[in-house]
This record gives sequence, structure tokens and C-alpha cells, in this order.
Amino acid sequence: MEKFFIAQIGKTVGLWGDLKFHLHTDFPEQFKIGQTYKSDRGELEILTINLSRQIIKFRGYESLDSAKKLTNAKLYADKEQTIQNCELAEGEYFWFEIIGLSVKQGDKVLGVVSEIQRLLDVDYLLVETDKHWTDEGLPSSFLIPYIPRYILEMNQVTREILTQDTKDILEAS
Repeated sequence: MEKFFIAQIGKTVGLWGDLKFHLHTDFPEQFKIGQTYKSDRGELEILTINLSRQIIKFRGYESLDSAKKLTNAKLYADKEQTIQNCELAEGEYFWFEIIGLSVKQGDKVLGVVSEIQRLLDVDYLLVETDKHWTDEGLPSSFLIPYIPRYILEMNQVTREILTQDTKDILEAS
């Protein structure tokens, strides 16, 4: 089952097992007392959490010495847990729903989204260019900013992203 990296545990804070908490998700609201997450140190259940201070404590790791064992641990969620715990607004999508979609401008397929990268506050779709275009000497991949200027519509039924002016980005890459 595919899992997604959503947070990393930092160093201990204080004397009672509190740990620094570094989010790697757009959905901090998913972290609640009693929630259990997979980690590279086994399953961890949240005992206390303070998102504004970025502090967390896990059941069974309430002492300073035991909490130190979790330093640098990574937390993961799977698709089902992500969908259950995270609410999307209208027009928002999870990255795993976007990866694999065809990118089209008009009736021309430019390629397929293979990855999403975040640079500063903007997400970029990494598109593996369709063979038709690489045969014409264009690059094998290119980045499209995920902003309304380029992204017109996401269609989960047809598995397509309709765009504008993205062929210009491909040609300039």
C-alpha cells in the first residue's frame, strides 16, 4: 500500500517527552489526539499536540529518554487515511489524484504528470513529455506552474488536465 510522508519528528523539548513536530503536509488539521500514524519506528499514537507551538507527544514515549528514540522519525499516511482525515475545498485535489493525469492543450496531449514539486509557495507539475513532442526534438520533461494562468480544468473522469499556453512552456524548456 502506498504511503505518503506527512511529518517529521524533531528533537525533544522539555523533560516530559514533548517533541518538535515538522509538518510536510497542507493539512495540519488531520493531526488529533488519539490518531495513529505509521512511522519508520512503528505505529505512533498522538497523546498530546500543539500545532501552534509545533509540539507533539506520543503514547508510550512520555519520558525524555523514550521520546529521544523518536528523534528524526518520519510519519506516514496512506490514501484511505488521507482521504478520511483531510477535507478538500471545491476545486482542490490531493497530489496522488493529479499524478498520472494527461496534460492537454486544446486537443493535443503534451504529456503525463509524473511528479509534483513545491517551490516556495507554488506547486509545479513535472510533465513527462509525450513521445510525439520528444521525437520533434523537444525536452523529455517540463514544469508547469499549478496556477490559473495555465491550468484551466481538472477532469478526473477523463483523467485529463486542460491547460492553456503550456505548449509555449514546453517549447521554451
